[in-house]
Amino acid sequence: MSMSKTGQVVWHDLFTSDTDRAMAFYKCVAGWSYVSEHSTDFAWGGGAKDFILALSGDEAGAGIVSAPRGVAEGWLAYVEVPDVDAALHQAELHGGSVVRHPFEVPGVGRNAVVRDPLGALIGVSLSRHSFPVPRRQFGPEVYLSDTGAFPGIFYREVLGWQAAEPRTRGQGGLAIFGPSGGLTAVLQQPDWGTGAQAIWVPSIRIAALEEAQSAAEANGACILNRGSVKNGAAHSVALRDPGGALAMLSDMPASPSK
Repeated sequence: MSMSKTGQVVWHDLFTSDTDRAMAFYKCVAGWSYVSEHSTDFAWGGGAKDFILALSGDEAGAGIVSAPRGVAEGWLAYVEVPDVDAALHQAELHGGSVVRHPFEVPGVGRNAVVRDPLGALIGVSLSRHSFPVPRRQFGPEVYLSDTGAFPGIFYREVLGWQAAEPRTRGQGGLAIFGPSGGLTAVLQQPDWGTGAQAIWVPSIRIAALEEAQSAAEANGACILNRGSVKNGAAHSVALRDPGGALAMLSDMPASPSK
C-alpha cells in the first residue's frame, strides 16, 4: 500500500439487479467501457463468477456487481486505510457499526464495510497492488445529508479526514480533506430528499454536463436537480440511474495526483 493513497477513495462498486442495463447506461452517459475478470471465489456472493470492471480509457476505477441477497442496490466507495482492523475499531468507538467484517479480494486487498453514525455506508480498504488512485472516472465523493449534518469526528478518527470550517463553504458545500490535504469529499444538503438520513454517492466525471444530463434522462434516469454551466464553472447534476442508484454527474476536471 502506497502511503500516498491513505485517506483517498480508491474504488467504487455499483450493486445492481440488472448489470446489463447499468453497463449500457454508464457507457452512454459517461463513456465507460468494460472488461470482465473471472474470480474463483468472488467476494460478494462467493463461488466462481465474472466481475465487470468499468473503465475510462485505460483506467479501471469501478466494478458493476449483481447485488447478492442482503446487499442493497447502489454505489459503495472504498477508502484506503493503513490498517482495516484498526479502522473498524475506531468506527465502533465513534458511533458507527461494522456491516461486513474484513474480507480478502485476491490480488486486490483487504476490505470491510462500515456504517457511520448517520447511517451512510462506506468501505475501507488496504490495497495489495501498485495501481494509482483512479481520478479520471470520479471526482470528490459527495455526502448527501438531508439535515446538513456530518459526523466529522467519526471520519477524522476512522479515515483521517478533516472537514473545513463553515466559512470556507463554497459552491460544492462543506469541503472534506484527506490526510494529504487534497479535497476528498463534499457535504451537500439536497432540497429534493435522499430517502435516507445520509448517503455517500459518487461524483462521476463527464466531459459535457448538459449533454450527459440529456443522455441520462433519455436512458431512464430520474433527474433530481437541473445543472447548468456558467462562466466555465463546474456544476453537477444529481440523478437516480435506471436501477435507482443515486449518483452525481460532474464536469469538474481531474485534480493532479498527490
